[in-house]
Amino acid sequence: MKIGIFGTGMVGRALAIGFEARGDDVTIGTRDVADLMGRTEGDQMGNPPFAAWHAEHPGIAVGTFEDAARHGELLVNATLGAASIDALTAAGPDNLSGKILIDASNALDHSTGFPPALFIGNTDSLGELIQRTFPDVRLVKAWNTVNASLMTNPGPIGDGDHTLPICGDDDGAKKEVAQILESFGWQDVLDLGDLTNARATEAYITLWIRAFMTLGSPMFNVKFVR
Repeated sequence: MKIGIFGTGMVGRALAIGFEARGDDVTIGTRDVADLMGRTEGDQMGNPPFAAWHAEHPGIAVGTFEDAARHGELLVNATLGAASIDALTAAGPDNLSGKILIDASNALDHSTGFPPALFIGNTDSLGELIQRTFPDVRLVKAWNTVNASLMTNPGPIGDGDHTLPICGDDDGAKKEVAQILESFGWQDVLDLGDLTNARATEAYITLWIRAFMTLGSPMFNVKFVR
């Protein structure tokens, strides 16, 4: 399958590696390719500059947001939540139309320091905002409740027996996404229902961050025992 990923940070890179390992044809998109490839410093999380990472993963194509959108039969939003609308606009609404978009972003507001707050919530969500802005996309909210390293490889904790919630308004799209998640080893994909449930999964990130601060590691998740 041809995969277009928006975002070249930790999440975008982890997903690109996971999809490539599955045998997919991946293009990862950014706003300015020359600027991205010219950076020589790593990020605040200690990740290497993109050019160094890409040298180790040459099979993953790099292009603009528009390139990634045109390439992908399946699309993934792995941009910072505050930049998601601009990134998807740059990708081109016509290039998104009719395609499944897995939205892994969170509505984090870093302007007031750490830990971040949410810039949208309670009565709305970033997922819903994206869906309203691009009504022809088949959006499924997923992956935004776990660390990037677990998204396509849940096995390192609990032998993979933990829960990944998803939600969206398109039942067919959710079924396809659930099958993709299962192909990565997810044993418990929980369909919460329509896209208003993104209000809850995006709010959960505030608890996730607090748990990360307490545990000193992002290698954890929840399991809904029923």
